Amino acid sequence: MTTTTPGRVGPAADPVWEFTRRLSELTGPALPFGAEELAALDAADAFPAEACRALDAAGLPRSYVPAEHGGDLADFTVVLRLLRAVSRIDLTVAAAHGKTYLGAVSTWIAGDDGAARRLGRRIADGEVVSCALTERDHGSDLLAGEVTARPAPGGGWLLDGEKWLINNVTRAGLVTVLARTDEEGGPRGFTLFLVDKARLAPGTFTHLPKVPTYGIRGADISGISFAGAHLPEDALVGAVGQGVEIIVKALHITRTCCAAMSLGAGDHALRLAADFAATHGTATHGATPLARRPHVRRELGEATAGLLLAEATGLIAVRSLHALTGEMSVISAVAKAYVPAQVDALVARLLHLLGPHGLLGPGDPHGHFAKAERDHRIIGIFDGSSLVNRNALVEQFPRVARGYRKGRADTEALAEAASPHRTPRPFRPEGLKLLSTGGCSVLAALPAAVAALRERAAGEGGDLAPVVSLAERLLDATDRLHEAMATVRFTPRAVPGEAFELAERYELCFA
Repeated sequence: MTTTTPGRVGPAADPVWEFTRRLSELTGPALPFGAEELAALDAADAFPAEACRALDAAGLPRSYVPAEHGGDLADFTVVLRLLRAVSRIDLTVAAAHGKTYLGAVSTWIAGDDGAARRLGRRIADGEVVSCALTERDHGSDLLAGEVTARPAPGGGWLLDGEKWLINNVTRAGLVTVLARTDEEGGPRGFTLFLVDKARLAPGTFTHLPKVPTYGIRGADISGISFAGAHLPEDALVGAVGQGVEIIVKALHITRTCCAAMSLGAGDHALRLAADFAATHGTATHGATPLARRPHVRRELGEATAGLLLAEATGLIAVRSLHALTGEMSVISAVAKAYVPAQVDALVARLLHLLGPHGLLGPGDPHGHFAKAERDHRIIGIFDGSSLVNRNALVEQFPRVARGYRKGRADTEALAEAASPHRTPRPFRPEGLKLLSTGGCSVLAALPAAVAALRERAAGEGGDLAPVVSLAERLLDATDRLHEAMATVRFTPRAVPGEAFELAERYELCFA
């Protein structure tokens, strides 16, 4: 075992090692993470309760609680690796368990240390927290929400209305609810409440039926309806009217952390495909295994390269939560749109490799791939779809293009975000911004990085010439992209279609 040096993270200080070892001990037959057991739960649309209890016993809930509030969360890179390890085994379990962080994060960033510590203790003890944002008729349009909270006679609030398509809302003891507190609505017309269902009077809330889903079939995707549910004053999260602002900032974090689940699903799909290629064909008249055939090796190699590119993007994004906090409105949108889309493409490539075996059920030796393919589809929708995130990026085109043109890059913070073996600076939630005022350092620093590469290549001879050529092509593409971004004109809710194409190109340049 190696030791660590100050400012660096190594195996001797790696909290993921022991967690991964414990998971491996739970993956055999008749165990909580056994492949057949999880497949059977999926087939029955049954919640993976035993696996979630095993994660509780392994201490994972403490990783959802910031260290300053009594938990273990000091480095988001660790959270990414923990959730990736769970997703590598089963995405339904990861989505079901990890949802507690989304439910709690608004309290972490709202600024009330007392409320945060109380919530932290409950989560560490195994309490499940959900987040109820969406409604049946409004989807991702949070400003159209109709659930209301009115001041109650004698103090507190009365909550009315229905939230729908919510993860874990039936099983959760606590639910963060976004409610309209001003009849006119608008950005300052909504407020967040942390609802403790145990404190609600009987008959004032109802759980809605589970919604059958294409993937993560066993997850608790349902809804909740409130009818005059009385909330005490201490249920407020932040100040009245701050709900949308807090949620937008919270999504900068949770969208970024969704990369963990995509990467774990990519790991899982790639391993299943590689195992198939290594074994398929060996029993048929001495046929050459697929893995030895050049075109199959190419497919596996390109899938691996795609996963590594997604990993680099996700890792930079997660480390940017610490180092480039004020730019997360851009970086989180890029990561959330790009990483799931890249893994979807990887899975589709591997599905062609498996052919019909990739579509079979769990009864087939290679049938687990179909479940992995179905489950990952939903990650692109969690916490805002790719279109929602690209729209968020398009709205920042003027700032991003201006920052690129002026070379506004925080090079010191960027070096920290890009150095995975350095211990990151503490995360400061007050540094989160609704919009990035300076643009995006990752791309704004590209011209200087390419110039430095040219200088290095000139001093080292021709070995770096191919890298310099690739870097210059990337720089040219990035220059032309920002020129096009600067010309986009639109009004709210009327974003032209070509702007979304530019956003997708931006993701590629970032990656």
